[in-house]
Amino acid sequence: MNNREEQKEPGRQEDHWLVRPATVRKLWIGFSVVLALTVGAQFFIKIKGYFGVDGWFGFGAIYGLIACVLMVVVARLLGKFLKRRDDYYDV
Repeated sequence: MNNREEQKEPGRQEDHWLVRPATVRKLWIGFSVVLALTVGAQFFIKIKGYFGVDGWFGFGAIYGLIACVLMVVVARLLGKFLKRRDDYYDV
């Protein structure tokens, strides 16, 4: 028996299937395979870029990664800028 099974209380419901570690691992593997197949499809499908740069191999994946990282960085900076003290409403 692993630690998770030993810690369960009697009558407690099981975790939702999306939060189980085995399911999360399978989803990561599945999404990684789909991403690799999508990028690998460019070996067989000719991409005609309109601006030159967007015709590069893997441009969509790189662009998506950079856009995601920038959104996270901007959100964190915005959170620091808009953050209020914990006692803001106690005044």
